[in-house]
Amino acid sequence: MQRTNRLFEIIQILRGETRSMTAAALALRLEVSARTIYRDIAALQAMRTPIEGEAGLGYILRRSYDLPPLNFDPEEIVALRVGLSMLARTGDGALQAAATRICTKVDALRDGADWLDVAPWGGPLDDPAKGCVSKAALRQAISDCRKLRLVYRAETRRIVRPLAMIYHLDCVMLAAWCELRGALRHFRTDRMWEAEPLDARFPEQAETLRALWREAEAGAPAPESPRS
Repeated sequence: MQRTNRLFEIIQILRGETRSMTAAALALRLEVSARTIYRDIAALQAMRTPIEGEAGLGYILRRSYDLPPLNFDPEEIVALRVGLSMLARTGDGALQAAATRICTKVDALRDGADWLDVAPWGGPLDDPAKGCVSKAALRQAISDCRKLRLVYRAETRRIVRPLAMIYHLDCVMLAAWCELRGALRHFRTDRMWEAEPLDARFPEQAETLRALWREAEAGAPAPESPRS
């Protein structure tokens, strides 16, 4: 999580608490060290965010502090809820957790909608403990322009350059340049046995490859492929 996002999340967590919260508890929620939380709290206080407390005792956000309200009409709220709820059907645990946090923030500003439900059937949840590849790790590799070593269908080992994630309701696909085939390929995440990020990166070729993929998806004539 980038620092700016983490600072925002600290504010949101403290807004939802009625008691002080220790740095250790915040660190556990955000999966960082307590030392990182101390630095973040100091940065927020330097920006005049009214966080009170100190190390060892915990922190609390002064009740008078608030962020600007979200200006959505009732139908937009319903559309937002349906869209966010459908993330559960992709099996992407990290996005599902983010969607839950957003719905909680919307609930704080609007009445809840217990009458609205979306069936959870769809792609399997990406639980690395059960051998499923983490979709969040795949998205990070795309963001970092970092090559991946895939074990796909337990049949082949491939080095790929990840370019995009395609979310269907019943599965998620990784679009990538496959170095084994020397071509663009789509890989279902539920058929990946392993996805290991490598040190090798490809920032110089990333945009060219992504443009190649977009044109292929649009059915347009593909430009000359970049060198490996």
